Amino acid sequence: MDIKRIKQILSSSADIDVKYNESSVWIDKINEDGKTATVHLRGPLEERTEVEISELKEV
Repeated sequence: MDIKRIKQILSSSADIDVKYNESSVWIDKINEDGKTATVHLRGPLEERTEVEISELKEV
């Protein structure tokens, strides 16, 4: 996924399914380096993880 699409997803009110390593995640923010994003798994656990933007996939 590219940074432009992530910005669109973050500004959208729609529920857009994004996967990281086959798990559904919410994107919390794009990090200052512009190459990583902070995400957390959908569901009760809200542990946040920093991941490479290129590893995120829109379903």
